[in-house]
Amino acid sequence: MGSLRAILKHPEDLYPLVKLKLAARSAEKQIPAEPHWGFCYSMLHKVSRSFALVIQQLDTDLRDAVCIFYLVLRALDTVEDDTSIAADVKVPILMAFHQHIYDREWHFSCGTKEYKVLMDEFHHVSTAFLELGRGYQEAIEDITMRMGAGMAKFICKEVETIDDYDEYCHYVAGLVGLGLSKLFHASGKEDLASDSLSNSMGLFLQKTNIIRDYLEDINEIPKSRMFWPRQIWSKYVNKLEDLKYEENSVKAVQCLNDMVTNALLHAEDALKYMAALRDPSIFRFCAIPQIMAIGTLALCYNNIEVFRGVVKMRRGLTAKIIDRTKTISDVYGAFYDFSRMLKYKVDDDDPNARKTKDSLEVILKICRDSGTLNQRNSYIIQSNPQYNATLIVVLFVILAMLLAYLSASRSTI
Repeated sequence: MGSLRAILKHPEDLYPLVKLKLAARSAEKQIPAEPHWGFCYSMLHKVSRSFALVIQQLDTDLRDAVCIFYLVLRALDTVEDDTSIAADVKVPILMAFHQHIYDREWHFSCGTKEYKVLMDEFHHVSTAFLELGRGYQEAIEDITMRMGAGMAKFICKEVETIDDYDEYCHYVAGLVGLGLSKLFHASGKEDLASDSLSNSMGLFLQKTNIIRDYLEDINEIPKSRMFWPRQIWSKYVNKLEDLKYEENSVKAVQCLNDMVTNALLHAEDALKYMAALRDPSIFRFCAIPQIMAIGTLALCYNNIEVFRGVVKMRRGLTAKIIDRTKTISDVYGAFYDFSRMLKYKVDDDDPNARKTKDSLEVILKICRDSGTLNQRNSYIIQSNPQYNATLIVVLFVILAMLLAYLSASRSTI
């Protein structure tokens, strides 16, 4: 019912949603026949459907390498995330994970749902990894080793300062950016990007996720997971968990805005990285998550709902971004629109208002100076409540036809 209501409110979302649904069905049919590759691509669809869709557009050898890279790091992250594992058990596994990927017999039971399946049947991932080109293997091994060591370090260390926060995000996401740059270069399709720009690509995404996932992380059982740096949250409350209580709503939003402002510092580097990409499929692979990040930051900014539940883009807007993101002009347009949306929400009484506006102006200037804004697709379309009845009827007919088609297709499989 919620999806139908969203379509009626944003009927322009329907076409991208239909295309996304059909693309997802097509991607699922392309799963390789070999058992180990079949497992890897099936698991990829389960742990990240939108990411899997973008991966499918890459050329075969690079697609396989990125798929395995993602699953290896997802497995590593599953070990780190499982708060039921004692530190003296967890740390050695994280430190040695880069060696385990060469062992077809290794597995470790942890995590829940599909992540537990990934860990229990990790031998499929190892088998596929051993079939990759040596250049791909070396890049994946190097990043896995560095990430495991970094995660192990923060098992026994709190995120106190902003420097700690940047270091943690480097280990869990900046290194992903470095690794992907190595894979792109190994494919022969891109020049090797600088570590600093690659790192910022990861940090921009990771900091967005940390902001959005505050409530889920703080309510983690059996132990809270705390990634917001004390240097920021201690300016507003005595304990990080205090931000979720209603009596602290004003301070919570101010702290949230401080965190968003910190994340925006990486947008300039992210735009530079994307502007240098040459291969269209690699460009889309990189650009779509970055647009999702700036859009999510715009939604989270000044939004108390971050401390009450899940704040995320509606599916139709996500589908629209996936459908429309093809060139760097689309990226500039999206960053421009979402930055303007965020700037409109800035309250001059906010303690970080000036800093936030300055960071946004840097982004807006880059987008304006690109000279491409007149070519942009608008991602933020204001809904007109006065849609005529004919349009609504047409939408219902199209939706009914789509559902009938999908049902008929499913019955023939």
